[in-house]
Amino acid sequence: MCETKKFFDIYNQIKELNPDDTLQLVMEARDEDEREFFELVGDFLLQKKQREVIEEHLF
Repeated sequence: MCETKKFFDIYNQIKELNPDDTLQLVMEARDEDEREFFELVGDFLLQKKQREVIEEHLF
């Protein structure tokens, strides 16, 4: 069984990333898989922010 707490901790750290952080991770990715993963993380965070802005009627 996996250590779920470890992954929830990682998730919470990822949620704190800003767009510059995710861009830096993409640029420093060591291979295509890492680059794709960090791009997905960036997209996820952007979509989350977009939902918040729409819900608050700021857009």
